[in-house]
Amino acid sequence: MRKILVMATAQGVLATAVPAAAQSAQGDISLTIYNNDLALVQDVRQMTLPVGRARHEFPDVSAAIRPETVTLNAAGTGIVEQNFDYDLLTPAKLMDKAVGQTVTLVTTNPATGAETRESATILANNGGTIVRVGDRIEVLDGRSARVVFPSLPAGLRASPTLSVTLDTTTPGARPVSLSYLSRGFGWKADYVALFDETAGKIDVQGWVTLTNNSGTTFDRAKVLLVAGAVGNARQGYDLGYRRPAPPLPGNRPGTQSAGRESLGDFYVYPIATRTTVANAQQKQVSFLDVGGAAATRGYHFRNDWLGNQTEPQSVDSVLRFSTAREAGLGDALPAGTVRVYMRDAREQPQFIGENAIDHTPMGSALALKTGEAFDVKVLASVEKRERIASGEWERTARYRVTTDGKTPVEATVEREVTFWRTTMTYRVTNAKASPITVDVVQAGLDNWWHDTRVPSETIKGEQRSQDERVWQVPVPANGEAVLTVQFDTRY
Repeated sequence: MRKILVMATAQGVLATAVPAAAQSAQGDISLTIYNNDLALVQDVRQMTLPVGRARHEFPDVSAAIRPETVTLNAAGTGIVEQNFDYDLLTPAKLMDKAVGQTVTLVTTNPATGAETRESATILANNGGTIVRVGDRIEVLDGRSARVVFPSLPAGLRASPTLSVTLDTTTPGARPVSLSYLSRGFGWKADYVALFDETAGKIDVQGWVTLTNNSGTTFDRAKVLLVAGAVGNARQGYDLGYRRPAPPLPGNRPGTQSAGRESLGDFYVYPIATRTTVANAQQKQVSFLDVGGAAATRGYHFRNDWLGNQTEPQSVDSVLRFSTAREAGLGDALPAGTVRVYMRDAREQPQFIGENAIDHTPMGSALALKTGEAFDVKVLASVEKRERIASGEWERTARYRVTTDGKTPVEATVEREVTFWRTTMTYRVTNAKASPITVDVVQAGLDNWWHDTRVPSETIKGEQRSQDERVWQVPVPANGEAVLTVQFDTRY
């Protein structure tokens, strides 16, 4: 058997001469990759199977394979047993497995280049390699010694290997289809948007960004990308409460069906040609290219309940567009990041901001924050807060009252409802040379009572939810506008 030569160091061993890497043993590969660290690998290999029981090895499977998901199909053949060998060949593992074995130490005279060889027994490999050479104990120094191993230790594999014992009734050559789920894969969408504010148009190009951290390269694979998070028992359940970021006004889910291939409740994005999905690699493939869709820029400010600023705050700059078939992007958008550019005075595209989107049906309206406006500010102030008598009563509890010798009766305790009247002002300033409209949102109105009232407002607002009310405040060029609102609340 060919000897394997490695260089010993105080930290471990470094390979200096190993057998040349063999060509991948994979067959016809198909990858179905999901968003949530999961892929279905389907590998069809041509094999010659003997009659009866025999053990067969399938090297070059994913290092992140989930062995319990393996299925294997071949005519006239059944599975008796399967094992996944993931103890991969590395210099450190090679030295670990060689403890107690006899190896050959090769030292080189730095002055003459002459080599000296002597037998040694590896005693330990814990933070350094200790050997017995004749009647002395030494710690290997990689600067002057190499270690030659006579053979590979049992159990070490050059690549992740699935071992399967098959029981074949009909011998001969046939295709064997191996499929399994693997971790270490994922993909997301990245969007490049060029916004022309003067024309009110947007050009959008969508890219699939595919990642492979499975530990294995898959050559010339047919790749199918599934948009959506499929159920995965290994992920468990998140029992923690996370409050999502409040949506901006203008976001609305769509109801149009996209003309794309679907799989159950998910959309499918096939890559047109075979491609090599290399380990530790990011790959990008274009899947969307739309020009001239309608888009506008807007402004948004959200104030928490009783928010009382001492200094004006910049408003959010918002890009609004649609995924609708008419005047929109005309497609469903997988979750990803939208990066927005605008042309400067020299007609050069310049980056102005980015934001993430979730899986978005076709026909949706999107409002994305791209940054904070330099010239548009809002100062929210609590002008007055006073207690008011409502003259209303509510039932708070019901009791059963029992008196000796009398029939039990029910009694209800009531109390007066107390409201607080809060007067808020929102002073919006605009240093731009053109008029704008700012969406001003007041949050925190509900607090579980469901009876907040707005007795007075200088601009008619819209109750977007029980917790939030929105006003569209027009602001003149190089000017300001003041919105004044009264709220009657329980707190």
